[in-house]
Amino acid sequence: MTAPSAPPSAPPAPDAGATPESVYRHSGFVSFLIARVVAVVATQVQAVVVAWQVYDLTRQPLALAYVGLAQFLPMLALLLPAGDLIDRFDRKRILAIAWSVGAVCSALLWWLSGHGSSGVAGIYAVLVLYGCARAFSGPAMQSLLPQIVPRAQLAQAIAANSMLMRVASIGGPLLGGLLYALGGGELTYAICCACFVLGVALLLRVVVAHATAPGPMQGTMFERFGAGITFIRTRPIILGTISLDLFAVLLGGVVALLPIYAQEVLHVGPAGLGALRSAMAVGEVSAGLYLSMRPFNRHVGRTMFIAVAVFGVANLVFALSTLFWLSFAALLVAGAADMVSVYIRGALVQFSTPDTMRGRVNAVNMLFIGSSNELGEFRAGTSASWFGVVPAAVVGGLCTLGVVGGWMLAFQQLRKVDRFEEAAQATGPAQ
Repeated sequence: MTAPSAPPSAPPAPDAGATPESVYRHSGFVSFLIARVVAVVATQVQAVVVAWQVYDLTRQPLALAYVGLAQFLPMLALLLPAGDLIDRFDRKRILAIAWSVGAVCSALLWWLSGHGSSGVAGIYAVLVLYGCARAFSGPAMQSLLPQIVPRAQLAQAIAANSMLMRVASIGGPLLGGLLYALGGGELTYAICCACFVLGVALLLRVVVAHATAPGPMQGTMFERFGAGITFIRTRPIILGTISLDLFAVLLGGVVALLPIYAQEVLHVGPAGLGALRSAMAVGEVSAGLYLSMRPFNRHVGRTMFIAVAVFGVANLVFALSTLFWLSFAALLVAGAADMVSVYIRGALVQFSTPDTMRGRVNAVNMLFIGSSNELGEFRAGTSASWFGVVPAAVVGGLCTLGVVGGWMLAFQQLRKVDRFEEAAQATGPAQ
């Protein structure tokens, strides 16, 4: 691959007086945001219903572990071609195809809901296909946003995009729990399918006005992807940032255990499960609202480590709670802490990566996120199966705190980052 002629420019310092509204003037940005919202709603609704159905059919924590594994393994297998194709071809078209496959998966789950004899094996098969689609949709979405708005307003676009995604993450699980309680899986999956179709229709209206024409890419797909891996591996700030999120959530996440807590510990049913899944998103939105009014650009490295530590402590409180309101509050705090981490991590990765390499870097980043979520569900489910749900959640929270301490020692450059500009300058150009 031909290296960029100049390093990526440093991110502008957050302006306390700036408002995200200005980015909405750019052609297609509103359509892109609405498309992402409906796709995220469909994903969140589907996640709640699939988890509830699988556990309702099996009553086995290990079955929930396979829900995450069925989606993670295809993402892992397709990481290399996804990142390479996103850097070489039309990102909007790739995203539209991925969402179309998501609509097909929702339609298949709808059909399976009316044919109970298929059992969980059919659900797992559909989740494998859905994992293939997510291998492309995640990095394509992250890589497409900088091509829609100019770089000078990219920070505002990221803030607006993140806020709406969190709002969708609140409504999705609540809607999923309520729809399943009212109409079962068939109605819920039909709505998910319609949301994916609407997302594709809106995406086709998006104008890609700021794309960088890819230069000649030499070598094989393995060599080109290797250049992206080398870029991340030789930038300790980027590597430390995304790997911190990977291991903290992989070892300490409790989302996969929520169906068990809802049924056997808190006794709140599917509607309560939807509320629990939404609690973290409520915390994220609350923190996001505060950050939009009081943005910060000082002590970002230290703040990120503190936020992840708070995330671990909040998960410990949830693990030991038998009261619904306390469990909800603990997840609320965990979500707020996670939003601070996301705010810092997103800025570091987006601004420090050249456009010609965003597909590969975001593919690796999405793999880390997928590992922390889907593979984290597998870890949580197997741990609950072996040790019990409460001990598994407690150990997970303690592991998160251990990861924070270890990463503070291993990535001291990240811990000492003061401003975003310093981090971007430290990463330097792609080699």
